[in-house]
Order: sequence, then structure tokens, then C-alpha cells
Amino acid sequence: ASSRSVQRAKRTGSTVGLAHRPQRRNRMRNMSFALTTDQIRSGSKTVTRRAGWLHLKPGDMLRPVKKCMGLKPGEKIEPLRDPLRVVSVRREPLRWMTDSVFGDDECKREGFPDMTPGEFVAMFCATHKGCTPETEVTRIEFEYVG
Repeated sequence: ASSRSVQRAKRTGSTVGLAHRPQRRNRMRNMSFALTTDQIRSGSKTVTRRAGWLHLKPGDMLRPVKKCMGLKPGEKIEPLRDPLRVVSVRREPLRWMTDSVFGDDECKREGFPDMTPGEFVAMFCATHKGCTPETEVTRIEFEYVG
């Protein structure tokens, strides 16, 4: 496709004339696990909560990496293990973690078995600027592939 048709497609959202271009949805995305690197490497983490990630769908594949944004010159993306397959995705208020039965199980699934639900919520808010217990987050459940 000519650069003019590519520009028009970007502006209008049209895919006419771009059939030969690969679909971005089939691309494996990197997901950073800088705060839970050990849990990913050990396989003890099966759920993650994120601000954003609104378009993720069950079946999507993710490459778990140590860090993928804010790399210094010369730093490379470091994969942590084989890909992850998304099992389920939903939006929920972070405060749902404070329900004792649900929260205790979710802390374990997040890779923090010794943390209370309240401690988890406080840690999440401290590491995500502008986040409060009322903030709606994306809960992503995944399985290890390979």
C-alpha cells in the first residue's frame, strides 16, 4: 500500500487496501513484572492487576519481561520465562481485594501469600500514581505455557 493509503487508513480507521499488512492483534505483547519477577520465574503468580490493559482478551499471549518501559540506553528487554496465555480478564474496583475470603485467595494468586488484602491494596496504590482503593483495575488471570 502506498504511504498515502496508509495515512488515510490511519485517519479513517479503514483497512481497505491494507489487506497484506499483518494484524496487530496476533502480536505477542510484553508485560512487565518488575515488582513480581521472582513470583513469575517460580510460577507462583497466576493473577495480575493492571491500570489499563483494557483490550486484552482470553487467549491472548503475553511475554513476561522484567521491565519493558524506561530502559536506559543499551539495556535490553529481559524475558523471564515462556509465554503466558490469558485465561480471563475483567474490570473491578481494587477495594474488592479487601473482602477477606476473596482477598486472601487473590493475594496468593498475585504471588504474595504472606500479605494481607489490606497490605496488597496499600502496596498497589503506592506503586501506581493516582490509584486509590476505589480505582477500577483490570484483573488478568493467566496460565503458563511451555
